[in-house]
Amino acid sequence: MTTPVPPISEPDPSALNCPGDQVGPCATCQRKTQKYGRGGGPLCQWCMASALRQWGPKVRHTSTRP
Repeated sequence: MTTPVPPISEPDPSALNCPGDQVGPCATCQRKTQKYGRGGGPLCQWCMASALRQWGPKVRHTSTRP
């Protein structure tokens, strides 16, 4: 059984534990999440869980920045 997803207005727990300059919107749902710096990623924990279910445990974010 999965835990219910809180409303979009609630930030991802990772956003509460990092400096404010590392917070950004989730690439999928726009929820505040730790997007930058060490430990950051483009998806909040709920969108990442959905991606893992769809694509499997080897899904990773690959930066395309030069």
